[in-house]
Amino acid sequence: MERELALEIVRVTELAALASAPWMGRGDKHHADGAATSAMRAMFDSVSVRGTVVIGEGEMDEAPMLYIGEAVGSAQGPEVDVAVDPLEGTEIVARGLNNAMSVIAVAGKGSLLHAPDMYMEKLAVGPELAGKVSLSDPLEKTLYTAAEHLGKPVRELTVMLLDRDRHAEIVRTLREVGVRIKFLSDGDVAGALAPSFPEAGIDLYVGSGGAPEGVLAAAALRCLGGEIQGRLMPADRREYDRCLEMGLADPEKVLTMDDMVGTGDVIFAATGVTPGEFMGGVRYLPGDRAETHSIVMRAKTRTIRHIRSLHHLPSKPLLLDLAVRNAEAPLSPNIAAY
Repeated sequence: MERELALEIVRVTELAALASAPWMGRGDKHHADGAATSAMRAMFDSVSVRGTVVIGEGEMDEAPMLYIGEAVGSAQGPEVDVAVDPLEGTEIVARGLNNAMSVIAVAGKGSLLHAPDMYMEKLAVGPELAGKVSLSDPLEKTLYTAAEHLGKPVRELTVMLLDRDRHAEIVRTLREVGVRIKFLSDGDVAGALAPSFPEAGIDLYVGSGGAPEGVLAAAALRCLGGEIQGRLMPADRREYDRCLEMGLADPEKVLTMDDMVGTGDVIFAATGVTPGEFMGGVRYLPGDRAETHSIVMRAKTRTIRHIRSLHHLPSKPLLLDLAVRNAEAPLSPNIAAY
């Protein structure tokens, strides 16, 4: 893939973040997600790729666009697989909390996992533990193995997971071993990336979350040197058969990084919607401007770019058009000035 594609992709996540930010704290996750999805779809039309969404949110969340199998891009340029989450953390935005973001991963055609939108069991670690632990092992063994390789007592480990009732047994094991637990209300991608950022103070990420978020995290971790392992969790025979139809011979096998993002180049881009551990959120400024903070990474070079952008909102016709077409959308002070 051309390196210029990295900056083209981040323009897509920026617009999605700008479109969804006005819904922050308004208690309406569906409109927030719809705004991000519409903006991402519209901006993708300007990107010179022949892309196909191979894992997205079109089945579980019933998003209006960017469903699995949808074509994206200008229909010119290289053929690529695309994994998307226009608004990772819809509930976060609705409640005005931290760590919501707009996320995209792009890789060569045939590289990204082609699977239904369902839950995935996950184990994510940073570079120091990559290749040292296994999702196939009992969680207690994984914790002691991690402590040994990190050179600290097991009680000094900090483990992150989503605060969900389905994780009750995992929490019980973590309590029995005595590790510290940091719960996430939402934000599965941010959680999986946390062990790869030393400043986050997280050693492992465990539990289950969406499969699209698992693929997106795998793309980022390929760039960061970390690792995620996953196992799809079909809820019933219909979901199991859907996996078979999509070419997964063993839907419940442990998926490696190679299974999820291939072995070639991968580009990952994310823009913060609300402030988080790694990025700032959308911030409105005087003079019809807004500030965004993004991260864009490429596996081939392991380059990580933090991009702070200042946007003159009246010069964003796509953003204005989306706001006008959606009469129910709240208007930011800047957009209202149009």
